[in-house]
Amino acid sequence: MASSHSSSPVPQSKSSDAFFKKEVDATKHFRPVQSLPDVCPKEPTGNPNDLHDSPSLVVDQQRWTIYHSKVNLPAALNDPRLAKRESDFFTKTWGMDFVDTEVTPSFYLPQITKEHFALYQQEITPREKVHERCKNICTPKDTFDRTLLHTHDKSRTDLEQVPKIFMKPDFALEDSLTFNAVLPWSHFSTAGGKGNRDAASSKLLQEKLSHYLDIVEVNIAHQISLRSEAFFHAMTSQHELQDYLRKTSQAVKLLREKISKIDKVMCEGSLRVLRLSLTRNNCIKVYNKLKLMATVHQTQPTVQLLLSTSEYVGALDLIATTQEVLQQELQGIHSFRHLGSQLCELEKLIDKMMIAEFSTYARNDLNRPLEDDCQILEEERLVSLVFGLLKQRKLNFYEIYGDEMITTAKNIIKQCVVNTVSQIEEIDTEVVVKLADQMRMMNFLQWFDLLKNIFSKFTIFLKRVKATLNTIRSVVFLVLDKNQKTRESGDLEDALQKSAVDSEVAYLTHEGLFISDAFGEAEAPAWQGEGSPSSEPCSSDSVSEPEGTADSSASKEHAASSAPPGGADTMIGEDMKLTDLELVRLANNIQELLYNASDICHDRSVKFLMARAKDGFLEKLNSSEFVTLSRLMEGFILDTEHICGRKSMSLRGALQSQANRFVNRFHEERKTKLSLLLDNERWKQAEVPAEFQDLVDSVSDGRISLPEKKPTATEERKPAEFLIVEGQKYATVGTVLLLIRIILEYCQCVDNIPSITTDMLTRLSDLLKYFNSRSCQLVLGAGALQVVGLKTITTKNLALSSRCLQLIVHYIPIIRAHFEARMQPKQFSMLRHFDHITKDYHDHIAEISAKLVAIMDSLFDKLLSKYEVKAPVPSACFRNICKQMAKMHEAIYDLLPEEQTQMLFLRINASYKLHLKRQLAHLNVVNDGGPLNGLVTSDVAFYTGNLQALKGLNSLDLNMAEIWEQKR
Repeated sequence: MASSHSSSPVPQSKSSDAFFKKEVDATKHFRPVQSLPDVCPKEPTGNPNDLHDSPSLVVDQQRWTIYHSKVNLPAALNDPRLAKRESDFFTKTWGMDFVDTEVTPSFYLPQITKEHFALYQQEITPREKVHERCKNICTPKDTFDRTLLHTHDKSRTDLEQVPKIFMKPDFALEDSLTFNAVLPWSHFSTAGGKGNRDAASSKLLQEKLSHYLDIVEVNIAHQISLRSEAFFHAMTSQHELQDYLRKTSQAVKLLREKISKIDKVMCEGSLRVLRLSLTRNNCIKVYNKLKLMATVHQTQPTVQLLLSTSEYVGALDLIATTQEVLQQELQGIHSFRHLGSQLCELEKLIDKMMIAEFSTYARNDLNRPLEDDCQILEEERLVSLVFGLLKQRKLNFYEIYGDEMITTAKNIIKQCVVNTVSQIEEIDTEVVVKLADQMRMMNFLQWFDLLKNIFSKFTIFLKRVKATLNTIRSVVFLVLDKNQKTRESGDLEDALQKSAVDSEVAYLTHEGLFISDAFGEAEAPAWQGEGSPSSEPCSSDSVSEPEGTADSSASKEHAASSAPPGGADTMIGEDMKLTDLELVRLANNIQELLYNASDICHDRSVKFLMARAKDGFLEKLNSSEFVTLSRLMEGFILDTEHICGRKSMSLRGALQSQANRFVNRFHEERKTKLSLLLDNERWKQAEVPAEFQDLVDSVSDGRISLPEKKPTATEERKPAEFLIVEGQKYATVGTVLLLIRIILEYCQCVDNIPSITTDMLTRLSDLLKYFNSRSCQLVLGAGALQVVGLKTITTKNLALSSRCLQLIVHYIPIIRAHFEARMQPKQFSMLRHFDHITKDYHDHIAEISAKLVAIMDSLFDKLLSKYEVKAPVPSACFRNICKQMAKMHEAIYDLLPEEQTQMLFLRINASYKLHLKRQLAHLNVVNDGGPLNGLVTSDVAFYTGNLQALKGLNSLDLNMAEIWEQKR
């Protein structure tokens, strides 16, 4: 295989070799190299098997083919992967794949079967039989053979004298065992007196080895002599072969010279044009690649320029686009090996810058002067920041705004207190250092103005927070809407891509295409537009991306750098990978932040109130002051609920707590006042001042409202004797007039402070019960005798007490309706207190009526028990009874209504008839028309005439016939 290291007989130029070496390297790329078709293909002979891909001298003389492959055959056959060599000849010589490989039948050789040898067998069979017959008849001449056999046997005998150890394939003297076997140490021992014998042994061993060598050489020479004829024949054939090769080489040289001339004339120019076209396309791609590299190289300065103008979204888009270009189009560029990590660090820096910028924005937005201006501060800057934070998945940025809200709320109260304290000369700020102590030195009006200022500042603060948070939420919803539209368009594009057919333009792949046509198509991309991927020819060393990628990347960078921060649509990139769930959760958190802003304002207000209420200041307020404070707080609460859309309970709870304390103090003051009034009440009819009549007149149609105090008139209105209520006269005592005013104050307080409705109802019920029980103790129980020092409880006192109770009962339904209109339906069960009070008052009134009847009943029992039927007529007993009845009528007629007076005298008359009937039965006087009957009839007529003569009793049906026992 000496020829394996020789050079190829085909001459190759350096330029062409370099060019086609490029094509050899191209096999490493995605598309296989496609050879040019033969200019002079073989003419078809009708047999399709004759058209094969054999090398063409014209086309393939400069092209690497399988015939250029040269290798050392033993090196190819000795497979180093085998653990040991196989003993089989074929596998040892040609490798393991020799016996296992199926030889593909040749397309150019016919299939040979036994039928092809049938004719030969028919011809050779007779000859074989003759040969065998002659072979048996003629004895073989084996003299030479015997000689050879004898010689062979002799040589074999000689070879057998040689020890077997020299014939082993692994014979090596380096092995100690082999060395000891060939040269035993016994032949070299020189100890004692054995030196001569050892020398003889060594000499004998040397002669023995020389004898073995002679035997081997003789056999080798004998074998060479037997094959000398074949050796000389081979040498002769070698000389003839050299002559043939010399002639063939000269013919090939002449042919190649002719082909080289043809190549220069016909092919070299066209191939140069193709190479130049391919080189031009590669240069264009290299230029575009360099231009893209130059654009990428400007990424960091451009990002810094964008960051200087707070264009965070544009900077992030530019970084993302550059990262994409580095991973796809500029992958493996050594000069950009650190740019990716630098951009990642720059992106982390932008994250920190955006968070710091948002924190600064939140601080500036919330700490600017709280005027009546709720405009958003630098809305475009806010939108840009929010888009950048969403792009980087910094979804907890709203917490920064929440922390700033807490700090700002504290500062608002502190600044308001400082400004107010600085304007009050009575407060020495050098002596009283703490703001809380300075604030406690204010009077109510000063403190109230301060609270009103704080509430107004908080209202503006909440409106400003709401406007900012609404802008942030609108950005979030815009991204959410964009995500949904992108998802819908993505589904549509997937459907279109499945139905479309992908096609690529193949360059010079059509069979039968000549060089002129190929050149025409190869030149087309040179004058067509570079942005069309379909017009670009395929090159072996070109990247798989189209040329338009560089332009598109540059356009992305330009778009990212020129996007205005206020343009929301231009800021939403395709790489804003936020799920709908994350966006909805973020929007809810931002809305919750607005609720937290309301809670923060309420909490700070509660702390402000508690700081002022520490010394019991709020509990000492009078009704008008507390109502004013309550209205201010209720107005602020409603304003915050309207702004934020949710109720905050802290300030309402504080107001309720203070209201409960106010209600307790309010009730205790009025209960104490009522108790003092009752303890000093002498239960005499009092004059009704005009203001109380106006107070009663203000209660109309179930509406309760205290009249406004009128300026003092020139003529003072005289007090009236009775209180006129809906056309009825009520004689009252001074305590009841004040009680009515107190009741109306309770109702008016409920109007002013709706949150204390139920508490006021309970306290008012307690007050009404207290008046009922206390008046009962003083009048019916005669407690006024000891408390006030009255000599006795007269019927006039009783009638006046009854009328006062009736006046209160008249207002109970109106009070009930007033409270019911201001209570929740679930609280209506508390209205049962008014039913219980009404029943108690009616029972009290009935007891007073029974007491009046009982007074007259005891009088009748005392007088009629001494009654005697005798002259003169009318008797003294009846005169006295009529006198007492007249006094009773005189005492109660002006106090009680006419109907009640009539009903009372009917009951008194019934008691009178009962006692008279009992006395007549005792005297045994019957209605027989006798003298006694006549006397009694005269007395009764006197009684009837006097009683009916009283005012308002003339139509009273006395039915005096009942005094007589009915006859059975």
